Amino acid sequence: MTSPDTPLSHPVTPTPLRPAPHFVPDSVLDRLARVTSGSLTTQLFKKGYRQPVLLGLKPLNRKHKPFAGRAYTMRFIPAREDIDTYATLTTEPHINNLQWVGVEQVRPGEVVVIDSNRNPAAASMGNMLITRMMVRGARGVVTDGAFRDGTELADMDFPIWSGGVTATTRLSYHHVADLQVPIGCAGVAVYPGDVIHGDGDNISVIPAHCAEEMANLCEAQDDLEAYLALRVQAGEALWGLYPPSDATRAKHKAWVAAGRPAVPVVAGNR
Repeated sequence: MTSPDTPLSHPVTPTPLRPAPHFVPDSVLDRLARVTSGSLTTQLFKKGYRQPVLLGLKPLNRKHKPFAGRAYTMRFIPAREDIDTYATLTTEPHINNLQWVGVEQVRPGEVVVIDSNRNPAAASMGNMLITRMMVRGARGVVTDGAFRDGTELADMDFPIWSGGVTATTRLSYHHVADLQVPIGCAGVAVYPGDVIHGDGDNISVIPAHCAEEMANLCEAQDDLEAYLALRVQAGEALWGLYPPSDATRAKHKAWVAAGRPAVPVVAGNR
């Protein structure tokens, strides 16, 4: 058995460094926050992204606030009894207290995304840490596990999504193993800097490099579909309307150019 100081007979391949994530500016985030999750997932599907939605998560807030922000990731592993004790809640930065480190690293425009291994047995965090992140300028927090302090969180004007609520402390089941690394949350890969989009229905992940393109495509689709909805409400059949034919798209452009007039009701076609 060799000691750590024994020279190796062959070189050790160093781990390549991951390049810095593409930075999505706040102006693009603000545009994405206004698009619908339906248009977003459709446009992502057209680009080959089959499942961008974090499944099984619900908002804890009574008011559903649309948002979009850059992902700040936090990776959990199962807790271990000799490490995850109450003493690890240190009063200064420590390798075994990375959750506090992460909270104090969060920057304005970020959404904290926690890979809790889909385990709601213990809370990913609670009111105190979430309030601190909100004050630091975060745009939301998401876990595929659970949070604690659900009553307080429900009254916060801040997007909070999870798989449930439990009072059990994180240390019982979870160890924060890493920050700002690729994670899996609710079955979806999330890389640091990806855009996290939330509305009243879903949380979706947008690869950072195509965020601005998604904003352009989704704004156009939402505007078109608002027009199509008016025509459906007016009594028109779906064929050629939804999905829209070239003729329907041309009518939409003409409708916009005309100042978006009222759509006449179609008699006898209801």
